[in-house]
Amino acid sequence: MHTNTITIQEGDGYQELKTKTSIGEILTIASSFEYNAFIFYNSLQEKVSVPLRSLVKELAKEEQNHYELFQALSQHPYVQEQITKLVSIPPSTDRFSYYIQTPALNEFLDDQAILQYAMGREQAAMEQYSSLAKEVFAGPIQDLFYYLAHEEQQHKIELEKRYSELLKKK
Repeated sequence: MHTNTITIQEGDGYQELKTKTSIGEILTIASSFEYNAFIFYNSLQEKVSVPLRSLVKELAKEEQNHYELFQALSQHPYVQEQITKLVSIPPSTDRFSYYIQTPALNEFLDDQAILQYAMGREQAAMEQYSSLAKEVFAGPIQDLFYYLAHEEQQHKIELEKRYSELLKKK
């Protein structure tokens, strides 16, 4: 009796699949990033100097809005049709993933350290969303990623402005 054996090898197709993820997974990770950004900025409000409080309050609100956009988008019929489609994982994913977890606030000694971390967080988000916008199909998901990339860029610009002001005072 002869049996047929199928051998699966890690060939080009396997390597290609390792570099892909589903739109559903991307949306889940991005939603988590935005929710944790909201928590981060919200928790900073009483820990930063008075001049920075309005900024972190505004950033918390904007990150909450981003999270709500992901929640609303995930219910959209178009997105439901696209959720299993695979797209390439952007090169910025590792850096983006680093910022998903909210740090312990006692790690930051002063406003300067907080602003440095926040600028890195916004840069990582901007790079990730820009890359994702180029990977996904035209439509509501792509529009959201372009919008968020622009929003995160604006956040970073504002943080850089505040950082520069802080350094001038020292």
